Amino acid sequence: MNRILGIELRRSAALGAALLIAVVGTIVLHATVGRWSTGWMALARTQREYLAVLSPLAMAAGAWQSYREHRANVAELFTSVPRPRPQHIVPILVTTGLAVLVAYLVTLLAAAPRIADTAHYLPPAAFVVVAVGLVAMIASVWLGLAVGRLVPALATAPALAVIGFALLILAPHALPDGGVTAAFSPAMGMSMFSDYDTVSGGVSSAQALWMVAVAVAGVVLFAVQNRRFAFTALLPLAVGATATALVVPTGDAYDQGTLDPVAQELVCTGDTPRVCVSRAHEGLLPEVAPKARHALELLSKTPVVAAHEDTTTFLPPTSPRSWADTALMTITVDKHGRLAHPGRLEPAMLTEVFTGPLSCGDTRNFQVATAAAYWLLDREPTVGPDGLEFEDPEAEKLWKGLKALPRAEADARVTAVHQAAQKCQDTTDLLTRSVR
Repeated sequence: MNRILGIELRRSAALGAALLIAVVGTIVLHATVGRWSTGWMALARTQREYLAVLSPLAMAAGAWQSYREHRANVAELFTSVPRPRPQHIVPILVTTGLAVLVAYLVTLLAAAPRIADTAHYLPPAAFVVVAVGLVAMIASVWLGLAVGRLVPALATAPALAVIGFALLILAPHALPDGGVTAAFSPAMGMSMFSDYDTVSGGVSSAQALWMVAVAVAGVVLFAVQNRRFAFTALLPLAVGATATALVVPTGDAYDQGTLDPVAQELVCTGDTPRVCVSRAHEGLLPEVAPKARHALELLSKTPVVAAHEDTTTFLPPTSPRSWADTALMTITVDKHGRLAHPGRLEPAMLTEVFTGPLSCGDTRNFQVATAAAYWLLDREPTVGPDGLEFEDPEAEKLWKGLKALPRAEADARVTAVHQAAQKCQDTTDLLTRSVR
């Protein structure tokens, strides 16, 4: 069998297709590294999203292989050999399937070294996401083989690539629910709205069922010798669609399965003052801890003695419990897997402390909070990411007013801002009037 597969690999377009898919996939992933530098789940999901490109290429490769066999009259040669039909088609199915499977894995392995030393959290669901992508690639190339055999024309392969791309991009938007969209189009629903996103087991099961149904339908189409029986391929599609619709979670069940609670769990330093980040950002703790502790030192005259990452999400909405003695930090990751905008961590953390809880609403005065934070840092207030900072005139005016005051008076006003913010009281005038 190994000899037969070796012959198929040499004579077919499988190796060329694998090389093309691996190169395109690698280029696309490395060109968008900022989308998946946060961790392994982000990488697996981003690669799945690019099935919108890789799957049509696999379909085109399968169609091109069938066209080559048609042009070379291989089918007539096979019919002259007294062997069962499965012995004729299994080698090409196996070689093309292996080719796209290896290409998909090579694309993943080529990207992995970029985050290998920064991404510490590897959820089991990431392996499932990759596995479903592998099944989708095999289903794509087998479907391409079948279409190429039914329509053995030079234009079939490029036409199939264009049609496949259009369907994967446009068709899911006609579906009403996120769960259904993700189930019937594995390239969709993979965007990361937070670093704690995941793919639920129900969605992955539904995706796998549908891709297996497509793969079986492709094999049936490729195997039938009489085109009048091509409609039999509808049977596995009907069964697969029914099973998928029964398994896939929808509505609230789908929304609840999009977050990984383990990724949101806090990982903390062993000593004090305690600094905690989410498990998804565990690799950043050595980088975050010194900066957070410096900010906590500046807050020594307040009750704040610890710093936790703010694990708030918006889809679905979740937020960590608020503690009076804990400052929240917003952690973002750059394209290298490191802390993005490290110079902004301390100002943002202090500003958050002087702003007060999110529930305070209109009483939150960001200019006052910014001025108080930068007075503690002994720096002129700016806003914006590193290298793109810009001035905030109102905050700068308040900051200059604080700098002109005696140290004790300025310190008392800053303390008053913190106390009022924690009580959701208006802080607008607290930096411009005496608290004595």
